[in-house]
Amino acid sequence: MRDWQSLSHVQWECKYHVVWVPKYRHKVLYSKVRERVGEIIRELCRQRDLEIIEGHAMPDHLHACISIPPRYSVANAIGFLKGKSAIRLHREFGRRGNGMYFWIRG
Repeated sequence: MRDWQSLSHVQWECKYHVVWVPKYRHKVLYSKVRERVGEIIRELCRQRDLEIIEGHAMPDHLHACISIPPRYSVANAIGFLKGKSAIRLHREFGRRGNGMYFWIRG
């Protein structure tokens, strides 16, 4: 059995291993923030029909294996996830010192 998925004119299997790091590699992914990051990322993935195959949060970075359909570029999909999650985390936990930025560039 194949793991391919299909759209109207294409069969695809696009899985990407992504590592996100908080700004200045601060150890901020713990307790409530760690739980909430996972919930936010899952919710945002549902909005864009992305599939989180596997994910794990460490205190200073987050690993995720994400299946991204070919209708989205990898940069746009990850940029959407990083941007929206940073805004939500800022609103909920009010990270001070580095503005609305939570993740490093890249």
